Amino acid sequence: MSVRHKRSSQDGALSEAFGDSLEELYAQATGPAAPAALSRALELRSWLAITEEQVARVRDRIHDATSADRDMGELSADDLRFDAQWLDAALSARDGYNMALGELLRTMPPPSARPEPPVRLAGPRLTTTLPPAPAPARAGAARARRP
Repeated sequence: MSVRHKRSSQDGALSEAFGDSLEELYAQATGPAAPAALSRALELRSWLAITEEQVARVRDRIHDATSADRDMGELSADDLRFDAQWLDAALSARDGYNMALGELLRTMPPPSARPEPPVRLAGPRLTTTLPPAPAPARAGAARARRP
């Protein structure tokens, strides 16, 4: 599954900050005039979505291993210790991406204050050539010798 289709906790904030749905934002980001802030925000959003998925996987694995209907003989301290370290790393990464994305969105001007890109007209261009400029009065004249 493409990261574009994974949900993240910041999807609503991104849509609000840029004034469009995520689908439209990804479409805008592929264009030649895409703002750098949009590209960075979507990149951070992608990493955040992947990290949040990892947090959920480890959480579910821990819940499954410690569920009440599991056999106590299957419980492994080493596996739980490894999962706890993995969860700690994933939560730390998630917090970092959340902080970076939040900072980027806080420093952006509101959508109404952003300048619109200039309109480019695709009409034909006219070219003209000017007549040659007249030569100065003494152009090409030889200097007279002084005795």
